[in-house]
Order: sequence, then C-alpha cells, then structure tokens
Amino acid sequence: MKPLSLNGDTSMGEPRLKLSDNLTEFPLEILELADSLEILDLSNNQLSTLPKDFSQLKKLRIAFFNNNQFEEFPEVLAACPNLSMVSFKSNNIKTISETALSPNIRWLILTDNQLTTLPKAIGNLTKLQKFMLAGNQLHTLPHELANCQNLELIRLAANRLKMLPPQLLKLPRLTWLAYAGNPFCQTTDGQHVGNASLTAIAPAAVQLGEILGQGASGVIYKGLWKPNAASEDTRPVAVKLFKGEITSDGLPLDEMQACIAAGAHPNLVKVVGKLSQPIQGKAGLVFSFITPEYGNLGGPPSLDSCTRDTYSNDTTFTLPVILKIAQGIASVVAHLHTRGIMHGDLYAHNILVNEQGESILGDFGAASFYNLEDGVSGETLQRLESRAFGCLLEDLLDRHSSDNISDDIETELNVLEHLRQLQQRCLSPTPGERPLFGTICQHLTEVSTLV
Repeated sequence: MKPLSLNGDTSMGEPRLKLSDNLTEFPLEILELADSLEILDLSNNQLSTLPKDFSQLKKLRIAFFNNNQFEEFPEVLAACPNLSMVSFKSNNIKTISETALSPNIRWLILTDNQLTTLPKAIGNLTKLQKFMLAGNQLHTLPHELANCQNLELIRLAANRLKMLPPQLLKLPRLTWLAYAGNPFCQTTDGQHVGNASLTAIAPAAVQLGEILGQGASGVIYKGLWKPNAASEDTRPVAVKLFKGEITSDGLPLDEMQACIAAGAHPNLVKVVGKLSQPIQGKAGLVFSFITPEYGNLGGPPSLDSCTRDTYSNDTTFTLPVILKIAQGIASVVAHLHTRGIMHGDLYAHNILVNEQGESILGDFGAASFYNLEDGVSGETLQRLESRAFGCLLEDLLDRHSSDNISDDIETELNVLEHLRQLQQRCLSPTPGERPLFGTICQHLTEVSTLV
C-alpha cells in the first residue's frame, strides 16, 4: 500500500478525516492522529477488519465504514471510550458479538447488511437514541432492547419480522418507527393501493430539470410533464427518482404504496402519477409542483443533535404561524391515521411551509401500514406520532418571536401556555397518556378561537 500523508481537517469545527482509496487494509498512519481525530470516514473502500491498535483513537466520536466488506462488527470499537456514532451501512455484517458494542453509542447504523440476530448486549446501550436496521434478515429483536430507554428512532423495514416487537411500543421516548416490508405487515395487491386509478406516465413525457431536494430515499427534480402527446402543452411537476433497492428508511415500493394510499388532503403533496418505466434505472413518482414560496420548515438532524431537527439561528415564528402550522400538520396526520398509515418520519425537514404558515407534509420513505381493525395496537402506534408532533410543537414554541407580540399580550401568553401544555402531553413518557390526533386537532381548534 502506498504511503499516506494524513492531516486532520478542522474546517468543520472538529478534527476529521475522510479517506476513500479502494483500501483493503486499515492505514496505520491514521493512528498518528490519535490525539486529535474526532470524526473518521472510511466509507467506500474494501476494508473487512480493523487493527487492535484502533482503540488508540481515544478522541474518536464518529466513525463511518459504509460500503466496505465487513462481515463481523469489529470488537475493537468497544474500546474507543468516546465513540458515540458508528455506521456500517451496506457491508456484509452477519454477526455482532456480545462484547462488540460500547454502551456510549447514541447512533448506530447497520442498514443493508445480513444480520439475522442481534446480541442481548444491545440492552446495555442505555444512551442509544437512533438505531438503523432496515434491509437485514432479522426474525426477532432481543427482549433486552426494552432497556434502551432513550431510544427515539428505529428503522426495521425490509427485514423478516413475523410480528412487531412488543417491547418497542413500551419505550418512553420512541417517536419515529418504520417497519414496512416485513412479513407481518405485507399487504395483498390492491388492499391499500388503487394502482388502477393512478396515471402511468411515460419517461418520454417528462423532462427533468434542476434538483429541488434529496433525502434518504431519493432525489427530487423539477420537471415538465406533457400529458397529451398530441399537444404541446406542458405542466410543471416534481419527479422523485428513488436511489436504490434499499434506503435507510426502507424499500421504494413501500414508499410508493404509502404515497398513493394517503389520498388527497390540503396539507399533502399530491401524487400525479407513477413512471411507467424507470429513468436512469430508477423508479419514480410524479407529484404536483410546489411553488418556490414554500421552503423546508427545518433542517434534518445533525451529527450532534442526533434525532432532533436543526434550524438556523435566526429562525423565528409568530404565534399565528405556529398555530397555522400546528393545525395543518395535526389535520393531515389525523387523515393518514384514518387510512391506517403511520408516517414514521414526522419532522420539520419533511414539511414545506410558506410565510403564512400553510404547510405541506411529504416524504413517505418511513411510512408503514397498520391494521385499522386492531384498535389497541393502532392507537399505540398513533401515539408514537403524537410524541413526534410534540417535538415539532416544542421546536416551534422555542422559536416563538417576541418581536411580534400582539396588542393583547395577556391573550397571547395564555395561548402560548395552552400550546405548551399540549406539547407536554404529547411528550409524556407514558405512551398511553399522549392524546390521539383527533383530540390534538380539537384542542388546537379551541386554542385558535382565543386569538
């Protein structure tokens, strides 16, 4: 292997190193950065092992080993005292020993591997907040996962689970759950999706333009759609091309089904049709075009915030805008729940808003269906999204603008207090105490009359 000259990059605020050079062996020169290196990215190589001396990286907090050749989760990582985030997306990992996981891990990514079981020691990860397991071969989850009391987000889509692990639904902080593409939740053709009524759009009828945005499941392009081949008329649309067979949230087919089954609602992105053939080898959906006056309500979680959305320092919201956003999102989630759909990713970064607070919920990559006839489990799942709504409401209220207090200060403070109480109810650590969305909508309607 050729010699490497390594220097940690501090341009992003902390010493980091990214190295992709088709490596088959771990470069020992990296250990020269043991006293400073905090973020290491060795993704897109051919690595299958790590040396025992890897534990010399005492300050390492975050490590990426995506798209390598690991078949076992390296035990040496447990000896890194400050390691809190580890990612092995798209490797060949089949086993994780009982001693391989550090109790300091907050964020663990094992998407697209070959795991059939997890170690019981997973229960020792009491700091674990985010756990990505989509695209494995898991039949069950260990009961010890119930000890992960800080777990807030878990992705279980595209595994082999025969039932939704009941220990998950008792966790006090679980908020974002995805489980589509497992045997227990597979649906028969047409049960949820009216494919016959969905327009099939030929790729030749769509002209792709600039990229509007992208997420875990795909890239969204601005497009022009020519509905009638005999006419020159075109219609502006948004085209989502899915990245691959498996994403960090689940399978593109499941996302398509949820998008279509969601139906129409003023606060939902409208599905225009489905591409009849892939574009650039990628399946796609065509949506109505959302005008540029709408922008993302927030940014996705950062490495440090882990499960919570991010906002620019100057982001503020007036009380009328907070109420408008809260009412719109509560209404659309209630709509989804009546159709047996859990969004699974109710976040500000998946919500588009304009200056008036009119909102549009999108990105169904983590959506899952549940049985409407099973009221007990259905309500339990709905209350997970009540907590997600509580997080969203907390973000909005924490950024309430005091510069635009109305003339009636007492009324405004009273409304804010009512909203804080609703937020706290939604964030209750006892899932059964959280209000369902019908109640949330009713409460917001009552509060809005006070303004």
